[in-house]
Order: sequence, then C-alpha cells, then structure tokens
Amino acid sequence: MLAATVAAFAYVGTVDPNEPGHYPACPLLAHAGIWCPGCGGLRSAHAVWHGELATALHANALAVVGYALFAVGWLVWVVCAARGRPVRFSPSRAHAWAAGVVLACFSVARNMPQGGWLHP
Repeated sequence: MLAATVAAFAYVGTVDPNEPGHYPACPLLAHAGIWCPGCGGLRSAHAVWHGELATALHANALAVVGYALFAVGWLVWVVCAARGRPVRFSPSRAHAWAAGVVLACFSVARNMPQGGWLHP
C-alpha cells in the first residue's frame, strides 16, 4: 500500500496537474460549475510532493488533512506490526456520518462567495 501511494504521489509530483491536458477535468466542475470536495486534490498532492505546504492547503485543505491522516494511520500500523500487536480500527456509523458532514460542509463552504479562499 505504501509503495502504491508513493508511486502515485511521485507520478503526480512529476506530471504537473497545473498544466492543461495531463489529467481529466472534474465532471461536476465542468458541467455544473460546482467545486466538489476533491477539486484541487491533484494540485494539492503535487504541492505536497514538492514541499509547498501553503500551496497544498490552498489547493485543497481537506486533501492535505487526508494525506496526514493516511500517514499517521500507516505509521500506527507499522508500530503495531513491529510490536506484534493487532491493529484495531472499527469506525462506527457515527464516524461515517461525521466524515460525510465534513465533506458536505467543505463542499458548501467552498462554493459560497465567502469561501473563495477554498477554491483551488
């Protein structure tokens, strides 16, 4: 999983998503003009790969949080595996609802006039 993640980040770090023609456009943005929660995620990953955290946060702050959560989760898994302990992660229905609410609020906020700073 780590190798696939690093390979994906390396590809996005090498092939700039800011250059037109390399990646498809977001269908929701192209057809409805609405920023989805993932819009700017590739630009964010590209900026993280190059160590530009401020640029990454501007492109998609929620994606940066997701990258950090993935890194922490992987680190916890490695430490538990090294100590011979099983990894127990069983999210409840409330966790799923909370994640959905965060995604919905982020989407609404970035599409409001006051949320212009959340646009990629």
